[in-house]
Amino acid sequence: MTGDHAGADALLQVRDLRKHFPLRRGLRGRGAQVLRAVDGVSFDVAAGESLGLVGESGSGKSTTARAILRLIEPTSGRVVFDGEDVGGMDRHALRSFRRRAQIVFQDPFSSLDPRQSAGAMLEEALRVHGIASSRRRDRIVELLERVGLGAAHVDRYPHEFSGGQRQRLGIARALSVGPELVVCDEPVSALDVSIRAQILNLLEDLQAELGLAYLFIAHDLAVVEYISDRVAVMYLGRILEVASAEDLYRTPRHPYTRALLAAAPQPAGERRDRRARVVVDGEVPSALAPPPGCPFAPRCTHPGKDEACTRVVPVLKPCGQGHLTACIKEWERVSEGG
Repeated sequence: MTGDHAGADALLQVRDLRKHFPLRRGLRGRGAQVLRAVDGVSFDVAAGESLGLVGESGSGKSTTARAILRLIEPTSGRVVFDGEDVGGMDRHALRSFRRRAQIVFQDPFSSLDPRQSAGAMLEEALRVHGIASSRRRDRIVELLERVGLGAAHVDRYPHEFSGGQRQRLGIARALSVGPELVVCDEPVSALDVSIRAQILNLLEDLQAELGLAYLFIAHDLAVVEYISDRVAVMYLGRILEVASAEDLYRTPRHPYTRALLAAAPQPAGERRDRRARVVVDGEVPSALAPPPGCPFAPRCTHPGKDEACTRVVPVLKPCGQGHLTACIKEWERVSEGG
Protein backbone atom coordinates (compact mmCIF):
# COMPACT_ATOMS: atom_id res chain seq x y z
CA MET A 1 0.00 0.00 0.00
CA THR A 2 1.30 3.41 -0.90
CA GLY A 3 1.05 6.76 0.77
CA ASP A 4 0.45 9.29 -2.00
CA HIS A 5 -2.97 9.42 -3.65
CA ALA A 6 -4.38 11.91 -6.14
CA GLY A 7 -7.76 13.37 -5.30
CA ALA A 8 -9.31 12.43 -8.65
CA ASP A 9 -8.54 8.74 -8.03
CA ALA A 10 -9.71 8.68 -4.40
CA LEU A 11 -12.57 6.51 -3.21
CA LEU A 12 -13.50 9.19 -0.65
CA GLN A 13 -12.95 12.92 -1.11
CA VAL A 14 -13.69 15.38 1.69
CA ARG A 15 -13.56 19.07 0.84
CA ASP A 16 -13.85 21.97 3.30
CA LEU A 17 -16.15 19.99 5.60
CA ARG A 18 -17.67 21.96 8.46
CA LYS A 19 -19.96 21.02 11.31
CA HIS A 20 -21.04 23.84 13.61
CA PHE A 21 -23.40 23.36 16.54
CA PRO A 22 -25.43 26.43 17.59
CA LEU A 23 -25.71 26.74 21.36
CA ARG A 24 -28.29 28.97 23.02
CA ARG A 25 -27.94 30.62 26.38
CA GLY A 26 -30.42 32.42 28.53
CA LEU A 27 -34.03 33.34 27.81
CA ARG A 28 -35.14 33.51 24.19
CA GLY A 29 -31.78 32.29 22.99
CA ARG A 30 -29.88 35.37 24.08
CA GLY A 31 -26.15 35.00 23.98
CA ALA A 32 -26.24 32.32 21.29
CA GLN A 33 -22.84 30.85 20.38
CA VAL A 34 -21.54 28.45 17.76
CA LEU A 35 -19.39 25.44 18.55
CA ARG A 36 -17.06 24.91 15.57
CA ALA A 37 -16.49 21.19 15.99
CA VAL A 38 -15.24 20.69 12.42
CA ASP A 39 -14.02 23.80 10.66
CA GLY A 40 -12.84 23.26 7.11
CA VAL A 41 -11.48 19.72 6.85
CA SER A 42 -10.20 18.28 3.55
CA PHE A 43 -8.58 14.92 2.78
CA ASP A 44 -8.80 11.89 0.48
CA VAL A 45 -8.89 8.16 1.10
CA ALA A 46 -7.94 5.84 -1.76
CA ALA A 47 -9.38 2.38 -2.32
CA GLY A 48 -7.55 -0.11 -0.11
CA GLU A 49 -5.78 2.62 1.86
CA SER A 50 -5.70 3.24 5.61
CA LEU A 51 -5.80 6.92 6.56
CA GLY A 52 -5.25 7.57 10.25
CA LEU A 53 -6.96 10.61 11.78
CA VAL A 54 -5.25 11.50 15.03
CA GLY A 55 -5.57 14.27 17.60
CA GLU A 56 -6.44 15.04 21.20
CA SER A 57 -9.91 14.37 22.58
CA GLY A 58 -12.26 17.12 21.42
CA SER A 59 -10.36 17.85 18.23
CA GLY A 60 -13.35 16.91 16.05
CA LYS A 61 -12.30 13.49 14.77
CA SER A 62 -15.50 11.58 15.56
CA THR A 63 -17.70 14.46 14.43
CA THR A 64 -15.84 14.43 11.12
CA ALA A 65 -16.54 10.71 10.71
CA ARG A 66 -20.23 11.07 11.46
CA ALA A 67 -20.60 14.03 9.11
CA ILE A 68 -18.91 12.08 6.30
CA LEU A 69 -21.39 9.22 6.70
CA ARG A 70 -24.29 11.67 7.21
CA LEU A 71 -25.06 10.23 10.62
CA ILE A 72 -25.18 13.94 11.37
CA GLU A 73 -25.74 16.55 8.68
CA PRO A 74 -22.71 18.71 7.82
CA THR A 75 -23.07 22.47 8.06
CA SER A 76 -21.23 22.90 4.76
CA GLY A 77 -18.57 21.33 2.58
CA ARG A 78 -18.57 18.43 0.17
CA VAL A 79 -18.16 14.68 0.59
CA VAL A 80 -17.73 12.64 -2.60
CA PHE A 81 -17.74 8.84 -2.51
CA ASP A 82 -16.71 7.02 -5.69
CA GLY A 83 -17.64 10.07 -7.76
CA GLU A 84 -21.04 10.68 -6.11
CA ASP A 85 -21.88 13.67 -3.92
CA VAL A 86 -23.02 12.23 -0.59
CA GLY A 87 -24.70 15.49 0.42
CA GLY A 88 -27.01 15.36 -2.57
CA MET A 89 -28.15 11.78 -2.09
CA ASP A 90 -31.83 11.04 -1.56
CA ARG A 91 -33.03 8.39 0.88
CA HIS A 92 -32.62 5.52 -1.59
CA ALA A 93 -29.13 6.59 -2.70
CA LEU A 94 -28.07 7.14 0.91
CA ARG A 95 -29.04 3.58 1.80
CA SER A 96 -26.91 2.30 -1.09
CA PHE A 97 -24.03 4.49 0.08
CA ARG A 98 -24.25 3.13 3.62
CA ARG A 99 -24.00 -0.38 2.27
CA ARG A 100 -20.65 0.64 0.78
CA ALA A 101 -19.43 2.72 3.74
CA GLN A 102 -19.78 1.37 7.28
CA ILE A 103 -18.58 2.33 10.76
CA VAL A 104 -17.14 0.46 13.76
CA PHE A 105 -17.81 2.40 16.94
CA GLN A 106 -15.57 2.98 19.94
CA ASP A 107 -17.66 1.28 22.61
CA PRO A 108 -18.73 -2.16 21.39
CA PHE A 109 -21.24 -2.62 24.21
CA SER A 110 -23.21 0.60 23.73
CA SER A 111 -23.26 0.17 19.95
CA LEU A 112 -24.94 -3.26 20.15
CA ASP A 113 -28.63 -3.86 20.90
CA PRO A 114 -28.74 -5.76 24.23
CA ARG A 115 -32.12 -7.28 23.26
CA GLN A 116 -30.80 -8.91 20.10
CA SER A 117 -28.59 -11.96 19.75
CA ALA A 118 -25.52 -11.81 17.55
CA GLY A 119 -27.33 -13.71 14.82
CA ALA A 120 -30.37 -11.42 14.98
CA MET A 121 -28.20 -8.30 14.61
CA LEU A 122 -26.45 -9.64 11.55
CA GLU A 123 -29.67 -10.95 10.06
CA GLU A 124 -31.28 -7.52 10.44
CA ALA A 125 -28.45 -5.87 8.49
CA LEU A 126 -28.69 -8.48 5.73
CA ARG A 127 -32.48 -8.15 5.56
CA VAL A 128 -32.46 -4.34 5.37
CA HIS A 129 -30.09 -4.45 2.42
CA GLY A 130 -31.64 -7.53 0.77
CA ILE A 131 -28.51 -9.67 1.02
CA ALA A 132 -28.32 -13.49 1.00
CA SER A 133 -32.06 -13.94 1.44
CA SER A 134 -31.92 -17.70 0.75
CA ARG A 135 -28.91 -18.54 2.94
CA ARG A 136 -28.75 -15.98 5.70
CA ARG A 137 -27.89 -18.47 8.44
CA ASP A 138 -24.85 -19.64 6.46
CA ARG A 139 -23.85 -16.05 5.76
CA ILE A 140 -24.12 -15.15 9.46
CA VAL A 141 -21.87 -18.07 10.46
CA GLU A 142 -19.38 -17.11 7.74
CA LEU A 143 -19.24 -13.53 9.06
CA LEU A 144 -18.70 -14.65 12.64
CA GLU A 145 -15.96 -17.08 11.63
CA ARG A 146 -14.25 -14.39 9.57
CA VAL A 147 -13.83 -12.22 12.67
CA GLY A 148 -12.70 -15.03 14.95
CA LEU A 149 -16.04 -16.09 16.41
CA GLY A 150 -18.22 -18.94 15.15
CA ALA A 151 -21.53 -20.80 15.04
CA ALA A 152 -21.51 -21.23 18.82
CA HIS A 153 -21.90 -17.44 19.18
CA VAL A 154 -24.95 -16.99 16.93
CA ASP A 155 -27.51 -17.14 19.73
CA ARG A 156 -25.51 -15.27 22.36
CA TYR A 157 -26.41 -11.78 23.54
CA PRO A 158 -23.95 -8.86 23.95
CA HIS A 159 -23.66 -9.30 27.75
CA GLU A 160 -22.43 -12.87 27.17
CA PHE A 161 -19.41 -11.67 25.17
CA SER A 162 -16.11 -10.26 26.40
CA GLY A 163 -15.09 -6.75 25.33
CA GLY A 164 -12.89 -8.06 22.52
CA GLN A 165 -15.60 -10.43 21.33
CA ARG A 166 -18.14 -7.62 21.28
CA GLN A 167 -15.83 -5.55 19.09
CA ARG A 168 -15.39 -8.54 16.78
CA LEU A 169 -19.17 -8.69 16.54
CA GLY A 170 -19.27 -4.98 15.74
CA ILE A 171 -16.74 -5.56 12.96
CA ALA A 172 -18.80 -8.49 11.65
CA ARG A 173 -21.86 -6.26 11.54
CA ALA A 174 -19.96 -3.64 9.55
CA LEU A 175 -18.69 -6.30 7.12
CA SER A 176 -22.10 -7.94 6.69
CA VAL A 177 -23.17 -5.64 3.85
CA GLY A 178 -19.89 -5.86 1.91
CA PRO A 179 -18.52 -2.32 2.36
CA GLU A 180 -15.59 -0.77 0.52
CA LEU A 181 -14.86 1.84 3.21
CA VAL A 182 -14.94 1.21 6.96
CA VAL A 183 -14.68 4.10 9.39
CA CYS A 184 -13.04 2.83 12.57
CA ASP A 185 -13.86 5.31 15.33
CA GLU A 186 -11.44 4.58 18.19
CA PRO A 187 -12.11 0.83 17.74
CA VAL A 188 -9.57 -0.37 20.33
CA SER A 189 -9.47 2.43 22.91
CA ALA A 190 -12.14 0.79 25.10
CA LEU A 191 -10.35 -2.58 25.09
CA ASP A 192 -7.72 -4.06 27.36
CA VAL A 193 -4.19 -3.58 26.11
CA SER A 194 -3.78 -7.34 25.69
CA ILE A 195 -6.75 -7.44 23.28
CA ARG A 196 -5.88 -4.39 21.18
CA ALA A 197 -3.21 -6.09 19.11
CA GLN A 198 -5.59 -8.95 18.27
CA ILE A 199 -8.23 -6.53 16.94
CA LEU A 200 -5.66 -4.51 15.01
CA ASN A 201 -4.27 -7.67 13.42
CA LEU A 202 -7.82 -8.73 12.54
CA LEU A 203 -8.46 -5.38 10.85
CA GLU A 204 -5.22 -5.69 8.88
CA ASP A 205 -6.07 -9.24 7.79
CA LEU A 206 -9.56 -8.19 6.69
CA GLN A 207 -8.16 -5.29 4.71
CA ALA A 208 -5.72 -7.56 2.88
CA GLU A 209 -8.43 -10.15 2.23
CA LEU A 210 -11.26 -7.83 1.21
CA GLY A 211 -9.44 -4.78 -0.15
CA LEU A 212 -11.07 -2.46 2.38
CA ALA A 213 -10.27 1.22 2.79
CA TYR A 214 -10.08 2.47 6.39
CA LEU A 215 -10.54 5.88 7.94
CA PHE A 216 -8.97 5.00 11.28
CA ILE A 217 -9.62 7.44 14.10
CA ALA A 218 -7.55 7.30 17.28
CA HIS A 219 -5.65 9.36 19.81
CA ASP A 220 -3.09 6.59 20.42
CA LEU A 221 -0.17 7.42 18.15
CA ALA A 222 1.34 3.94 18.35
CA VAL A 223 -1.91 2.39 17.11
CA VAL A 224 -2.20 4.88 14.26
CA GLU A 225 1.40 4.32 13.20
CA TYR A 226 0.88 0.56 13.17
CA ILE A 227 -2.19 0.43 10.96
CA SER A 228 -2.07 3.57 8.76
CA ASP A 229 -0.56 4.21 5.35
CA ARG A 230 -1.01 7.96 5.79
CA VAL A 231 -1.83 10.08 8.82
CA ALA A 232 -3.80 13.33 9.15
CA VAL A 233 -3.28 15.32 12.35
CA MET A 234 -6.32 17.21 13.63
CA TYR A 235 -6.52 20.06 16.14
CA LEU A 236 -9.48 22.22 17.11
CA GLY A 237 -11.57 21.19 14.11
CA ARG A 238 -8.80 21.60 11.52
CA ILE A 239 -6.21 19.35 9.90
CA LEU A 240 -2.71 20.66 10.50
CA GLU A 241 -0.56 18.01 8.82
CA VAL A 242 -0.89 15.08 6.41
CA ALA A 243 1.89 12.69 5.42
CA SER A 244 2.74 9.05 5.01
CA ALA A 245 2.95 7.35 8.39
CA GLU A 246 6.68 6.76 7.98
CA ASP A 247 7.40 10.36 6.97
CA LEU A 248 5.22 11.94 9.63
CA TYR A 249 6.70 9.94 12.50
CA ARG A 250 10.25 10.40 11.22
CA THR A 251 10.09 14.10 10.23
CA PRO A 252 7.01 15.84 11.64
CA ARG A 253 6.66 19.34 10.22
CA HIS A 254 3.98 20.97 12.35
CA PRO A 255 4.73 22.04 15.94
CA TYR A 256 1.52 20.36 17.13
CA THR A 257 2.53 17.05 15.57
CA ARG A 258 5.90 17.31 17.28
CA ALA A 259 4.12 17.98 20.57
CA LEU A 260 1.90 14.93 20.16
CA LEU A 261 4.89 12.73 19.41
CA ALA A 262 6.81 14.18 22.35
CA ALA A 263 3.94 13.38 24.71
CA ALA A 264 3.47 9.81 23.52
CA PRO A 265 5.06 7.08 25.70
CA GLN A 266 8.05 5.55 23.93
CA PRO A 267 10.41 2.64 24.55
CA ALA A 268 13.69 3.70 26.12
CA GLY A 269 16.00 5.33 23.58
CA GLU A 270 13.49 5.54 20.71
CA ARG A 271 13.46 9.09 19.29
CA ARG A 272 13.97 10.30 22.83
CA ASP A 273 16.39 13.14 22.04
CA ARG A 274 14.12 14.80 19.48
CA ARG A 275 10.93 14.48 21.48
CA ALA A 276 12.28 15.59 24.84
CA ARG A 277 12.82 19.13 23.52
CA VAL A 278 9.12 19.75 22.75
CA VAL A 279 7.08 21.07 25.67
CA VAL A 280 3.65 22.64 25.12
CA ASP A 281 2.01 24.79 27.78
CA GLY A 282 -1.59 25.76 28.25
CA GLU A 283 -4.91 24.16 27.40
CA VAL A 284 -6.65 23.54 24.09
CA PRO A 285 -8.71 26.67 23.29
CA SER A 286 -12.48 26.37 23.25
CA ALA A 287 -14.15 25.57 19.93
CA LEU A 288 -16.74 28.19 20.99
CA ALA A 289 -14.08 30.90 20.66
CA PRO A 290 -11.18 29.62 18.52
CA PRO A 291 -8.17 31.91 18.36
CA PRO A 292 -7.59 34.06 15.27
CA GLY A 293 -4.97 32.95 12.81
CA CYS A 294 -3.39 29.55 13.35
CA PRO A 295 -5.49 27.56 15.87
CA PHE A 296 -2.30 26.28 17.52
CA ALA A 297 -0.64 29.70 17.79
CA PRO A 298 -1.42 30.28 21.50
CA ARG A 299 0.48 27.10 22.43
CA CYS A 300 3.02 27.00 19.61
CA THR A 301 6.71 26.39 20.35
CA HIS A 302 8.06 27.13 16.86
CA PRO A 303 11.19 29.31 17.18
CA GLY A 304 10.03 31.51 14.30
CA LYS A 305 6.58 32.20 15.73
CA ASP A 306 5.56 35.83 15.30
CA GLU A 307 2.56 38.16 14.99
CA ALA A 308 1.66 36.76 11.54
CA CYS A 309 0.80 33.43 13.16
CA THR A 310 -2.07 35.11 15.01
CA ARG A 311 -3.43 36.81 11.86
CA VAL A 312 -3.07 34.32 9.00
CA VAL A 313 -5.20 31.17 8.95
CA PRO A 314 -2.82 28.63 7.35
CA VAL A 315 -4.05 26.09 4.84
CA LEU A 316 -2.40 22.79 3.99
CA LYS A 317 0.52 23.27 1.59
CA PRO A 318 3.18 20.84 0.33
CA CYS A 319 6.43 20.70 2.30
CA GLY A 320 7.79 17.52 0.74
CA GLN A 321 6.72 14.57 -1.38
CA GLY A 322 3.17 13.79 -0.30
CA HIS A 323 3.70 15.81 2.91
CA LEU A 324 1.36 18.73 3.68
CA THR A 325 1.43 21.10 6.62
CA ALA A 326 -0.58 24.12 7.77
CA CYS A 327 2.22 26.20 9.31
CA ILE A 328 3.37 29.45 7.72
CA LYS A 329 6.77 29.23 9.40
CA GLU A 330 7.35 25.76 8.02
CA TRP A 331 6.39 27.03 4.55
CA GLU A 332 9.01 29.77 4.92
CA ARG A 333 11.64 27.29 6.07
CA VAL A 334 10.94 24.91 3.18
CA SER A 335 10.94 27.74 0.61
CA GLU A 336 14.33 28.80 1.94
CA GLY A 337 15.65 25.28 1.50
CA GLY A 338 15.46 24.30 5.17
